[in-house]
Amino acid sequence: MVRNKDEEDQATKPKRLDFRATWKEIARKQHGVMVAMIILLVMSAVLLVFALVTLHPQGTVVIVGYGDVYGEIAGLSGGYRRDSWLNMLAFPLLAVIFGVVHNLLALRVYRKYGKTPALMLIGATMLLVVGTFIVMLRLLGEW
Repeated sequence: MVRNKDEEDQATKPKRLDFRATWKEIARKQHGVMVAMIILLVMSAVLLVFALVTLHPQGTVVIVGYGDVYGEIAGLSGGYRRDSWLNMLAFPLLAVIFGVVHNLLALRVYRKYGKTPALMLIGATMLLVVGTFIVMLRLLGEW
């Protein structure tokens, strides 16, 4: 019997990762991973709200960056960089990436490598969210 080309492709093609099935498995078996993913989602939502509240679109120029090296090279006192407020849209974008994309990555890592690497990815992302808060507070002069 001669097989169809489509049947051969389907037989050799790897199965697509089903995020819904992976999430259901995590909810049933791995409560620690599930709680960590929910905490990451909440942290990212708080970062998104904080970033949107502090955008200040009414200002034409805002402080968008800080670096000691930049200030020393340019011969300026301090390393604050001023630019358009549109550059601050990077922070809400980061919040969405951390909350959505990194949770999807955690699902994929869990499916391929297991619980521990997924928790490591979620923990590292939580540290990135905290680091982003710190950077924003520094730029706003609050901390």
